Amino acid sequence: MTRTAAIIGGGVIGGGWAARFLLNGWDVRIFDPDPAAHRKIGEVLENGRRALPMLYDCAMPAEGRLSFHDSIADAVKGAAWIQESVPERLELKRKVFQTLQAHCAAGVVIGSSTSGFKPSELQGCATRPEDIIVTHPFNPVYLMPLIEVVGTDRNDPALLDRAKQTLRGLGLHPLHVRREIDAHIADRLMEAVWREGLWLVKDGIATTAEIDDAIRYSFGLRWAQMGLFEVFRIAGGEAGMRHFIEQFGPALQWPWTKLMDVPELTDELVDMIAEQSDAQSGHLSIRDLERKRDGNLIAMMRALKQQGNAAGRLILDHQDTLRHLPAMADPLVSQNRVVPVDWTDMNGHMNEGRYGQIFSDAAEEVMALVGADDDYVARGFSYFTVETTVKYLAETHAGERVEVHSRVVEGAGKKLRCVHEMKRLEDGEIMATCDQLMLHVSLETRRTCDPPEDVADRVAALAALHGRKG
Repeated sequence: MTRTAAIIGGGVIGGGWAARFLLNGWDVRIFDPDPAAHRKIGEVLENGRRALPMLYDCAMPAEGRLSFHDSIADAVKGAAWIQESVPERLELKRKVFQTLQAHCAAGVVIGSSTSGFKPSELQGCATRPEDIIVTHPFNPVYLMPLIEVVGTDRNDPALLDRAKQTLRGLGLHPLHVRREIDAHIADRLMEAVWREGLWLVKDGIATTAEIDDAIRYSFGLRWAQMGLFEVFRIAGGEAGMRHFIEQFGPALQWPWTKLMDVPELTDELVDMIAEQSDAQSGHLSIRDLERKRDGNLIAMMRALKQQGNAAGRLILDHQDTLRHLPAMADPLVSQNRVVPVDWTDMNGHMNEGRYGQIFSDAAEEVMALVGADDDYVARGFSYFTVETTVKYLAETHAGERVEVHSRVVEGAGKKLRCVHEMKRLEDGEIMATCDQLMLHVSLETRRTCDPPEDVADRVAALAALHGRKG
């Protein structure tokens, strides 16, 4: 059943929420009085439509319906989730909550994107404070998985659990903040680094570009896959975290940091930071920077996905809920996916090695359909590829949605031969073909053998369906 989300406030964050819901099959209703809201949200959605599907090796759900509304009352009608993303002014947020709760159903989760206010502050003056919680995202919401979920004693634990379940269904990671605190968790950590950065610029120690280099070439890479404490545990060597604290803990008393002090943001300091920032990346438009950021995030998260760690583990788990075996048909639709940015080469199109990967993934879907899946491997059997012939017929670029159509053209004894066609979904053009011969093997002897009767019968049935004798 299609679900409906209402987005109140359609800036960068609201637009990101809209993309995350919409691309996961939800209908999205938007209220934003800004005359440019259609354009701004459209640009965020364009980036989201390009980026989010690249994380997955299968098709995402059919996109939901997007609609814009002239009033909050219309936008929240029938909504199962309401996300408030208006500017960070407490009086404005409270007024929005009063208005929407006059028109939405009781018990609907109302999440606030606030980065600083505590939920108890937001709940003040509300008609039903028990329905309001903080669900603080990170930009871009359509790619960044963390959502800080913060409630109060007024919130029923069942509502919080329902909110977290919904977020997980969107491929997000809800981090339940146990006690409310200004700026929650992640922003407090970022604020600490930001303060130090401001002092380093003000004191002439480093430029904005040099500070960014210090982060992205060192601990930023480690943090992306291990966080803070796990990284320091490794730094403690075999003795672990206790030894690390014993060795480096005394340094916390040294006058290294200015965390409890903030440089005055004088016109001179603001001009210095702005000029350095312009010199660093002013040659790129904001949209160019967003594309660059999204491409980097996709490539890094896909690398973590290959390793099954951190954000990559989250994507794999979500992907399992999206993936379905192909239906018995002629041909089989063995792949339906978007080509990710990390599959392209110096010429800007898909690297030839990735054609081998997508056809290999297609063959695994065929194998799973006939019963040669993970459980079959555990029984000690599989199919090994012994020969492929790939023909490259047209360029394939990042962001294009493609399907692989597969037919079993030989399915007798030890042989399983597939012919695959990769097509651009937009116009049906055949972009590449692959003739693949696989042989059934015993994983115990690592030699060919006949498949068990159940698998052999399914292979023969597919070969017959696809017009060849089994």
